[in-house]
Amino acid sequence: MRGLARLVWPAIRFLLDRDRARLKAAAVNEFLSGVSREQLEEEARAFAGAWSDALLRPDALACWNAWRARGARIVIVTASPDIVVAPFAEALGAEHLIGTPLAFDASGRSTGAFGGANCRGAEKVARLAQVFGEDFELAAAYGDTRGDREMLARARERGYKVFRLKP
Repeated sequence: MRGLARLVWPAIRFLLDRDRARLKAAAVNEFLSGVSREQLEEEARAFAGAWSDALLRPDALACWNAWRARGARIVIVTASPDIVVAPFAEALGAEHLIGTPLAFDASGRSTGAFGGANCRGAEKVARLAQVFGEDFELAAAYGDTRGDREMLARARERGYKVFRLKP
């Protein structure tokens, strides 16, 4: 509760400037600063194990599996911290995970900062280019926020807020 209370001013600032990266950075600093990489990975695995069935939409999973059956390279690109999404990506059989990295000090503890740019908007396209080359092509892309639009624009098949079934 104290951590949430300390995020009141960053939340008010967000209402004025709509800077999601700044608000996310404040939350990362508040809740993850000093936490070991090992603990974050362990808690992410536990969370994914406990909540995957309740969070993953069945129509999205069907689409995922259909693309996999067609032999597509399956990649998750997210603004969420990659360490948090990694257990979901692994369980889904993703070939690559591109997310927002967290920074860790020499002892493996979170510094409370990002270890790179927030993977949102144009940064998603830039990160895809880093991994797959500047001339990468997307057969399909799916997203549900404004931060996905630049990536969706690069795809032949675009799905924006198309998955609606509840788990």
